[in-house]
Amino acid sequence: MNKTEARVFTPDPQKVQAILHLLELTYPDAHCELNFTSPFELLIATMLSAQATDKKVNQVTDKLFQHYKTPEDFCALTQKELENLIKEIGLYHNKAKNILATCRILVDKYDGKVPATMEDLTELPGVGRKTANVVLSNAFNIPALAVDTHVARVSNRLGLASGSNPDLIEEQLKRVIPSSQWIQAHHWLIWHGRRLCAARSPKCPECPLNHLCPSAQLV
Repeated sequence: MNKTEARVFTPDPQKVQAILHLLELTYPDAHCELNFTSPFELLIATMLSAQATDKKVNQVTDKLFQHYKTPEDFCALTQKELENLIKEIGLYHNKAKNILATCRILVDKYDGKVPATMEDLTELPGVGRKTANVVLSNAFNIPALAVDTHVARVSNRLGLASGSNPDLIEEQLKRVIPSSQWIQAHHWLIWHGRRLCAARSPKCPECPLNHLCPSAQLV
């Protein structure tokens, strides 16, 4: 699907609101499942979460953040030292390299603070649009809608979006979901993907959305 096709993809607004309403009822406590106490901690945790579970990231960061809480703290580490601290997580070599490079920029350019714009965040090494959206929405409460594998899968199955490109899926979702619901919609879709709408063997008979879902497997 090209960008023009993405723009003309428009699900029924009433159906969209019905889906969002049921997701809200099903997951009233949906929230970011990465542990953090500051925008910086969330940035690092999200960078670590690529191709890793939140559970595994939390196990690592619960120890890591006890001793290293700021960009300045991380800048005192060598890459090898940081690799040893995060080696339980996949891709730890590249992640350590990007984290240290990002921390140096935060110290040199932003006085040790995490910037709160998409443009500034995505200029940081290892920070893409998804990571930036997670930080903007969860750390700064700025309306944003991050698209990860769960959001992409569930939104496609429910007919809220079409395609595999995360940027185009984000564009589609933001066109049909009110900006006031972007942050929570992200969490609802992730929680649904983790708890019922799994990549393999989705629990369609148990799903409260199965009567609205064009992909439901009820036989």
